[in-house]
Amino acid sequence: MNYKKIKHRLHEIIYEADTRAGKVFDVVLLIFILSSVVLVALESVDWIGQKYHAQLNIAEWIITIIFTIEYLLRILSISKPSKYIFTTYGIIDFISIIPKYISLFFLGTQSLLALRALRLLRVFRILKLTHFVGESNSLVKALARSKTKILVFMFSVVILCIIFGTIMYMVEDDQSGFSSIPRSIYWCIVTLTTVGYGDIAPASPLGQFIASIIMVLGYGIIAVPTGIVSAELTSQAFNIDHNTQACPHCMTTQHKDGAKYCHQCGETLNHVD
Repeated sequence: MNYKKIKHRLHEIIYEADTRAGKVFDVVLLIFILSSVVLVALESVDWIGQKYHAQLNIAEWIITIIFTIEYLLRILSISKPSKYIFTTYGIIDFISIIPKYISLFFLGTQSLLALRALRLLRVFRILKLTHFVGESNSLVKALARSKTKILVFMFSVVILCIIFGTIMYMVEDDQSGFSSIPRSIYWCIVTLTTVGYGDIAPASPLGQFIASIIMVLGYGIIAVPTGIVSAELTSQAFNIDHNTQACPHCMTTQHKDGAKYCHQCGETLNHVD
């Protein structure tokens, strides 16, 4: 096989979740991602980190090398590497592997704090899971289309909190914790979102009655953003389905099922098994 065929095959395996080889690649990568996150969590436990430091370090290096190879193959398998390197996924992949290599240059007890911070950055590997969430694009689009409605709704909630907070400041006294309007607004937000820390509580019958109204409103208010986004997701369900193919030339996604050419640049798409 020549270089062009190898490159084409690599792209098909790495970027095409619709193909059989792509599905196997994604499953294996998923296992390594979850394993790496578990290793980071175990390493943070003192007795485990001290007792099994060598084993955890070896396992971490193996996973880091595997992720490094994957990162390089992703760059080599596309025509324009910058289309991957500077994307969100590319930056996440880079962040997930670089801390282990940087830690080689931090030696001595004076740099243990910096080393620990670098190790914590490895937890960003969990963000690589976004590669496998095919419906995440639909959710992001639904949120984007709903942002105006959600912003208007949030603005209305803020106005309600200001009004009810001011009322509670007038009804309650300082001994109940309502010592200022900002503090009363804070109480209203906590109550409206059904969090209820309990650090401030109304003592008068009128204040408790108003608090009851705010609590009931809270349950209804929480459901509104969910309904807005759900409506957008439902409307998208009637659109034409798209597959997961990424163009090997420009990395454009969201091609229609059965598409043979990229709708952005016209490049031939990989064959789906």
